[in-house]
Amino acid sequence: MKRVGPVAGAALLLAALQAGCGSQPARPPPTPAVVAVPATTGRTAARRPSDTELLAVPDAVPRHEPRARLGNPAFYEVLGQRYTVMADSSGYLERGVASWYGRDFHGERTSTGEPYDMYSMTAAHRTLPLPAYARVTNLRNGRSIVVRINDRGPFKANRIIDLSYAAAMRLDMVRDGTTLVEVRALAPEGAPPPPPRPAELYAQAGAFALEANARSLRDQIAAAGVDHVLLRADAGARGTLYRVRIGPIDSVAAFDALVARLRGAGISGVTLAPN
Repeated sequence: MKRVGPVAGAALLLAALQAGCGSQPARPPPTPAVVAVPATTGRTAARRPSDTELLAVPDAVPRHEPRARLGNPAFYEVLGQRYTVMADSSGYLERGVASWYGRDFHGERTSTGEPYDMYSMTAAHRTLPLPAYARVTNLRNGRSIVVRINDRGPFKANRIIDLSYAAAMRLDMVRDGTTLVEVRALAPEGAPPPPPRPAELYAQAGAFALEANARSLRDQIAAAGVDHVLLRADAGARGTLYRVRIGPIDSVAAFDALVARLRGAGISGVTLAPN
């Protein structure tokens, strides 16, 4: 899996912090609860838990934590892309593609300075404040987990969260490497229950108050050779919202291909939405 690793991410974020706040020494990371290997490798070693043990790893428990000193600049840049860190996680909800990272980064420093533990329920996110907690639901099978977000990434297009190996095991996505997910930020008071069943998913290209604008985008998408373009009208307290959707979407590969095709037609900002 191609991603900017926790070490690189932490270094980039630290550089951004130093540039904005003046030079400051990095806080040494906490000691990992594993046996250290020779220093020449820069890694740590630990017995790999069995699949049964990994499936029994408990969810992270949301709790009040101070904003981490590292990993929370106002903004940072990776691979030519600028990311603005959110002031807080309240109300955050997004659907998209999740990936996972494992042994290559095990024991390395995350963006908060903590060691990455592939066997704990953690994750990386590009813009949520660190640390944060979120419920991640696999929209293909309905499985749901709670993770503590303490790292930055993933920086590959269309990915919205990078999960630890244990979290990926719990969601049954290790073999495929990616899956379609919903990520919902959680307050320390608790976590809402997961949805009762997998959602039927569509790609949403836009939402408009004027039906004419929605029809114009629909026609632009159809002219690009994309099939199954729908115009959906949702009535609300503030009037009707006209949504342009394509689908249903049945896989990460289909979503990636659609996003690339629409980008080639000059259409960006495509998101996932349930029917």
